[in-house]
Amino acid sequence: MSARHAEIARSWLGTPYLHQASCRGAGADCLGLVRGVWREAYGSEPVALPAYSPDWSEVRRQEELWTAARRHLVERRDGRLRTGDVVLFRMKAGAVAKHLGIVGAPDPEPSLIHAYSGHGVVENALSAPWRRRIVAIFAFPEGDGPWQL
Repeated sequence: MSARHAEIARSWLGTPYLHQASCRGAGADCLGLVRGVWREAYGSEPVALPAYSPDWSEVRRQEELWTAARRHLVERRDGRLRTGDVVLFRMKAGAVAKHLGIVGAPDPEPSLIHAYSGHGVVENALSAPWRRRIVAIFAFPEGDGPWQL
């Protein structure tokens, strides 16, 4: 199923960046992309998200995105990137992890499908500067739901 998640994510390429959005072609942020892939793969999201600010979890210094990922995805601890995996990033040392994307292709030439401000949903090489920022790797759950996590 993991290749399917990457295929779904690629169908979002070109979607403009829009904070808190999750609508293919109209707007998405990084979390919105993952939410949209989840909806297409499983039918509905596991939880309703409250509104969140661009600096969410930074003020309280809480790893909210990481905690949510552990609750709904399957954490991979071997460090290997697989097509369709969700990767979580810490954008600067000492900050909370608050960016994520989906692996489009694994090693030896890995790519990342993600949404970020000023670029929208894009697929980039998962280069050394990006890889240095990875703090966790997750797989989507097996099966097709319904998910009551």
